[in-house]
Amino acid sequence: MSYTFLFSRRTHLVLLAAAPALLVAALLSVALPARAQSVNLFPTDAESHWTRFSIPPTQPLDAKAQWHIDAARRTIVCDGNGAHEWLRFNQELGNFDFSVKWRFTPVPGTPKYNSGVFFRNSADGAIWHQAQTKLDGGYLFGLTPRNGTPTAFNLLKDMAENRVKPAGEWNLYRIRCTGGHCTLAVNGKVVNTVDIEVMKGYVGLEAEGAQITFKDFKLKQLK
Repeated sequence: MSYTFLFSRRTHLVLLAAAPALLVAALLSVALPARAQSVNLFPTDAESHWTRFSIPPTQPLDAKAQWHIDAARRTIVCDGNGAHEWLRFNQELGNFDFSVKWRFTPVPGTPKYNSGVFFRNSADGAIWHQAQTKLDGGYLFGLTPRNGTPTAFNLLKDMAENRVKPAGEWNLYRIRCTGGHCTLAVNGKVVNTVDIEVMKGYVGLEAEGAQITFKDFKLKQLK
C-alpha cells in the first residue's frame, strides 16, 4: 500500500466524519438572520445629522422650527405648531431594522392626532413611504415607484388590527426592510407588509400639527 493511498484514504475518512458538522454549519448559515450593524442617530453633534424638509418639497420650509432634539436623552419632540414637514436622518440606508417609541401629548377636544415615521424616502421626500401614527391605527402608505411611475398606496384596509394606544401612552413601531420587502410591527405584532421597488433611502419623522415625542430609537443596518 503506497503512502499516497494511505493519505487519500485517511483524508476521505476525515471528510466523511466531518460531513455532518459541515452540513449543520451550512444549515445554520442559511437559518441565521442577516448580521446587523447599529447606527448612532444621536452623536454629539446630533443636530447636524438631521435635516428639516418641507412637505411637499416644492413648498418653502416654515421659518419656525418644529423639532427639539435632545441627544443626551435620545428623544425628539415635535411641537406641532401647524407646519407640515419631516425631519430626515441624513444617512442613506439599504436593508435595515428600525424601531422607535412614540406618544402623542393629550389635548382635550383635539381629535386630529397625526404624525408618522418615514422609511426609504428619497433625499427630498418626493418619493416617500410612511408608517402612519394615528389613533385609528398604524399602517403603511406612501408614494412609491411602480414600474418607474410614482404611485400612491394605502394599506389601511389591509391592517391586521388597530394596536395603537390612546394619546398619552407609548407605542412601539418596528419597521424592517430587506430587499424590496418591508414590514410594520405595532406594539409587538406585524400589521402590514408591502413590496416596493425602492432599495435604499432615508428614515425620518413627520410633523403634521400634533405634539408628539419619539424615543428609544434603535436603527440597525442589515447585510
